[in-house]
Amino acid sequence: MPHIAVDYSATLTDAFDRQGFAQALHPLVSKIADAPVSGCKTRFRRLDETFISDGENSEAMIHIQVSLLSGRAPETKLRLSTEVLALARDHTAATPGPAVHTSVEIHDLDRASYQRHSA
Repeated sequence: MPHIAVDYSATLTDAFDRQGFAQALHPLVSKIADAPVSGCKTRFRRLDETFISDGENSEAMIHIQVSLLSGRAPETKLRLSTEVLALARDHTAATPGPAVHTSVEIHDLDRASYQRHSA
């Protein structure tokens, strides 16, 4: 825990430094959310097809969902989403064509029902 999912437009495959982003993201999440770095897991999902705005190919997206066990204060979640957004922008090279829409969502996982196993 935390679980992080990053969806990104295929047109950003070369422009989005996913490895560098994850390496910087895990310590950031650990610090702000008071969670162990060793528990951070990030998966990247390339979106081969997206439809943004009017459907022109000149736009791309990155959406980041950070899932944490419930109980964090709203101020902590706001700080986390703000800093994750800035980090994503820092790891996305300027692209001459597409406008890149980047968003972050902090999602609560119910402590009472969340289960995990590591072997």
